[in-house]
Amino acid sequence: MGRGRVQLKRIENKINRQVTFSKRRSGLLKKAREISILCDAEVGLIIFSTKGKLFDYASDSCMERILERYERYSDAQRQLIAPDLQSQGSWNLEIAKLKARLEVLQRNQRHFMGEELDSLSLKELQTLEHQHDTALKHIRSRKNQLMHESISQLQKKDKALQEQNNLLAKKIKEKKKEQAQQAQMEQQNHELSSSSIFMSQPLHSFNIGDANANTEEAPIENQISPMMPPWMFRHING
Repeated sequence: MGRGRVQLKRIENKINRQVTFSKRRSGLLKKAREISILCDAEVGLIIFSTKGKLFDYASDSCMERILERYERYSDAQRQLIAPDLQSQGSWNLEIAKLKARLEVLQRNQRHFMGEELDSLSLKELQTLEHQHDTALKHIRSRKNQLMHESISQLQKKDKALQEQNNLLAKKIKEKKKEQAQQAQMEQQNHELSSSSIFMSQPLHSFNIGDANANTEEAPIENQISPMMPPWMFRHING
């Protein structure tokens, strides 16, 4: 039968425990020596028995140099790890502060909304009331400022619209005046053209032969052209 698996626990029998310690110690020292030779590694092994007896092994027979190297490496590792731990601790502290501040702000907000007031004392309620009054004053002041600014802007717009309206009315008035002057000029031109046409018409001519032939038969009034004015007719008769 094969060798059974040894359960890893403290051996209660003192003699068996001492025998096992001697065997395992020899095997462990042998393995340390083998790994140092095969892999060219620096190995330092320290073993204390239950009675406090020291067993050690150093690959180059200089345990102090190996221990010094180990201490330097341990110090370097601690220096690398310490800032991370310190930074992590500072972050944890900052997170805790922010959480506490958030809880205070949320509680104050609920108090401003009129909630959870049973836990407040009379002085705290008076302080809360004063804060409400101060906040309302600031709100009203800001509201009035915005209203005044809005009214001022509307007045400026109204003034600009009135000026634009007056300018348009002036332009319309000037346009009507120009149209009236143009109509008057057209009427005057029309009258002048009518007068020119009337003055350019020729007078009726008389046939001298026919007039002499009919002088004895017709009276002198009939021999005068009907286009003659009356004063010329009276002058001829006189």
